Amino acid sequence: MDILVLFQSVWTIIVMILFIGIVIWTFSRGVKFFDEAANLPINDNDSIESTVKEKQYV
Repeated sequence: MDILVLFQSVWTIIVMILFIGIVIWTFSRGVKFFDEAANLPINDNDSIESTVKEKQYV
């Protein structure tokens, strides 16, 4: 029974460290991918024009 409790405690600590690491990596300023992905809807003019053209034929 003590081995199971030890395993659960170690597993909880590993998952918590992994989660904190992912959060820090996501909000770090060195990752440009997330900035580009956040601006995709704003910078994508082709989808707006194609939607307007499709509505004209309906």
